[in-house]
Amino acid sequence: MSTVPPALAAAVGPLPEGVTLPLPPVFTSVEEERRHRKEQLAAGFRIFGRLGFSEGVAGHITVRDPGEPDTFWVNPFGMSFGQISASDLIRVDHEGRVLSGRSPVNRAAFVIHSQVHAARPDAVAAAHSHSLHGKAFSSLGIPLDPITQDACAFFEDHGIYADYRGVVNELEEGERVAKALGAYKAVILQNHGLLTVGQSAAEAVWWFVTMERSCQAQLLAMAAGTPRLIDRDTALLTRGQLGTPLAGWFQARPLWDQITASDPDLFD
Repeated sequence: MSTVPPALAAAVGPLPEGVTLPLPPVFTSVEEERRHRKEQLAAGFRIFGRLGFSEGVAGHITVRDPGEPDTFWVNPFGMSFGQISASDLIRVDHEGRVLSGRSPVNRAAFVIHSQVHAARPDAVAAAHSHSLHGKAFSSLGIPLDPITQDACAFFEDHGIYADYRGVVNELEEGERVAKALGAYKAVILQNHGLLTVGQSAAEAVWWFVTMERSCQAQLLAMAAGTPRLIDRDTALLTRGQLGTPLAGWFQARPLWDQITASDPDLFD
């Protein structure tokens, strides 16, 4: 029987002989990895657009360049998530200088993301948008509770940035956001929205999608009554089953398959 990676063992039993699960790709060149990261990033924007996470020109997802890791790829300022292709992406450094591409960059994108990437070498990608339930939940200034299996992925693994000062324009505020994120996979930006990170664009996008839905679930549960919490030991166990980088990458696969089938032009 084929073996299953431990990070996915909670979701699937032993595989029949010759059957394998998709795993993160291994690359033979920087150029190949760069192309893949850009395609994943473009797909992430299409997914955000499809799920209604856009709000005017707000929001950004970034992915670190594999050849020049002190720079990152990001969406052109003012372009619809639902129309972004890999060729539209721009590459900027931590000072906001555009190194590849001919479009402007959202200042808040490099102010926040440059500091997140600088503070977290393991964070290949970071995702942020003004999604409806994320920004509604952020106004409460409280963490997500372990009230559902999915929410347990974030149990004791997300921070709160409680110092909202308007649109992020200064690097110092980006540093404070990065400090609130710490070693976690996500941070709730009070009165603002959500930010998630991952070892791939797919992982960061998945954490954002499921965190947004967990915010929605908690808002609904709190409106209906007093939610019953999952006990700490069980919540930690569940986080270990569902909250690993590989589990996050793998859970993004259905979204990736759907968007690449419906939007093949994202590879342009």
